[in-house]
Amino acid sequence: MRPFSEASERNREPILAILKRVFRERKHVLEIGSGTGQHAAYFAQELPHLVGQASDAAFSANTGHIMSWPQVERMFEGIGKIPSLKTFCLYGPFSYGGKHTSASNARFDAMLRRHDPASGVRDRDELIALAGRNALKLDEDHAMPANNRLLVFQKELDE
Repeated sequence: MRPFSEASERNREPILAILKRVFRERKHVLEIGSGTGQHAAYFAQELPHLVGQASDAAFSANTGHIMSWPQVERMFEGIGKIPSLKTFCLYGPFSYGGKHTSASNARFDAMLRRHDPASGVRDRDELIALAGRNALKLDEDHAMPANNRLLVFQKELDE
């Protein structure tokens, strides 16, 4: 774990407001890419009904753009295979229809790709398609601070 993340401090309140609602009926949560652990520690105080282990909900912040696309695919595949998992929340910068939502996200994407060509800001439409291949559908899309978004996916249940 890293010692401290300024971004985690800035974005924890808006993320928490949505997690309180979408995880209200969940008992367990799997956080993917915990980094400094700041989100987990803060959310644990505010969401005492959740146990931090793999089961019926998943949350990942600032991971999709630093993973390669095959790693993002494996993350969605793994989440889709957990029978009890109903909700997956993914936080970070995203593009829409191949277009960045801000100049800062375009610069960030270019910097990521210079450092590692396999990384980069992911397109929301590609994530929706990937989710669909893994029994998940986009249910909510929330604007967050610093040109980020929180995407809420729900498991598509067989009827």
